[in-house]
Amino acid sequence: MVKRTNRFLFVMLALLGGIVIVLILTTLGARSKGPLDNLLGIAGNAVSDLENTLILEKRGDNRKDQLAWFQNYHTYPSLFSKSRPILLGVYDNQSAVSFDNIFKLEKSLNTNFLLIHIYAAWGSKPEQEFPEKQVRAIYTLGSVPVITWEPWLTDFDAEKFPNLKKPELRDKGGMADIARGKYDSYIKEWATKAKNMEHTIFIRFGHEMNDPYRYPWGPQNNSAKDYVAAWQHIRHIFTSIGAKNILWIWSPHPSYGWFNEFYPGDDYVDWVGVNILNYGTVAIWSKWWTFREMFGAHYPELAKFGKPIMITEFGCLEVGGDRTTWFDQAFKSIPKEYPAVKALMFFHYSVDNTTTEQTVNWTILNDNKSMLTISRNIRNWPDSLKYPK
Repeated sequence: MVKRTNRFLFVMLALLGGIVIVLILTTLGARSKGPLDNLLGIAGNAVSDLENTLILEKRGDNRKDQLAWFQNYHTYPSLFSKSRPILLGVYDNQSAVSFDNIFKLEKSLNTNFLLIHIYAAWGSKPEQEFPEKQVRAIYTLGSVPVITWEPWLTDFDAEKFPNLKKPELRDKGGMADIARGKYDSYIKEWATKAKNMEHTIFIRFGHEMNDPYRYPWGPQNNSAKDYVAAWQHIRHIFTSIGAKNILWIWSPHPSYGWFNEFYPGDDYVDWVGVNILNYGTVAIWSKWWTFREMFGAHYPELAKFGKPIMITEFGCLEVGGDRTTWFDQAFKSIPKEYPAVKALMFFHYSVDNTTTEQTVNWTILNDNKSMLTISRNIRNWPDSLKYPK
């Protein structure tokens, strides 16, 4: 009780200090540009970090007790390839600020998310550095981070990277430039920071590289050969630095094929990833697909690589069909028809406008019927696929 009271007082004092600084800056108005702005940002971040740390410590202790069986996975990445239970995970677009949605989703589904998914873009901006704070927070909860590492190349500072093309030209042949070593200093910095985490990290580099429409690292700008060369070059850098705690997810788009051409090789890939997102009839290019049509049709081609499969983005919109039935059929079929699937991560994104003209909502927290259906199906999976008790 004393410890909790002390923590509360500490938070209150930090908040009070932040309020005082805000009042000072408000009074100064336009004159507050510069060091005081920075001070405000530091104070605000300190208060936020303190609050989050206290919450994470409380939640983390409880979750770690529940996930005692999972802690060795943090230290020994090889355990993941031998895992018998299907590991559940989630991406939530609020997780950079708060894990509250994740906690609520876990409670509603009566499970724990062993994998927490975050996205990181390449570039020179502070937010494009290795996401150390988020990674440590995920470890505090007892989970393991999955980082989708997106090679957007236009945000690199030309002064720091003088040998790069002009920003508007970097995407064309960008994978070949990575393979030639033009981004090595950035990759080495990431590899070093990832290594220093000393716990398992999944990295999904340049996903859906076979899609010619979506991402600049796709075949509209790069050959499959150059993509493979870039992947292998990055892995060699991580290996040379001694980052043995990394598991690499190769994640093609299931609909565009060319899997063999874009596959970096058995020695360079640890897991095969695939996104299964049913857009329903929300756009003129989409229709209502069943899980079997979306995943089952491509499963043999993906499973033949002999790697464990992770459904890296999993979700279904409500437009155009019965979402509850879609989830029901998916969770019934996974343990029976797709034995290579060893992990599944929900795509819990409330404001997704990356693909469609309108913003779409993938969250399921307020869809009680779907939540109950998913929870029931997980509960009915064979004991060998459930988390140990």
